[in-house]
Amino acid sequence: MKYKTMKDLAKGESAKVAEVLTEGSMRRRLQDMGLVKGTRVECLHKGPGGDPAAFLIRGAVIAIRSEDSETITVVENK
Repeated sequence: MKYKTMKDLAKGESAKVAEVLTEGSMRRRLQDMGLVKGTRVECLHKGPGGDPAAFLIRGAVIAIRSEDSETITVVENK
């Protein structure tokens, strides 16, 4: 399996969440948005310079800053 972070996803690329590596209130916030192991995510848009990026997560479009998206490891969909 090839692992990378959500920050590395290109526009139109999708993957499944492998692990959320951040701690504390940000971890809880990300989990509340549905970012748990096995969740499919798709990168829909990246802002200027790649920050923030918009992801489709469980039917909702959510913008996530690059500093937070690089703490979420994903595995490519097959």
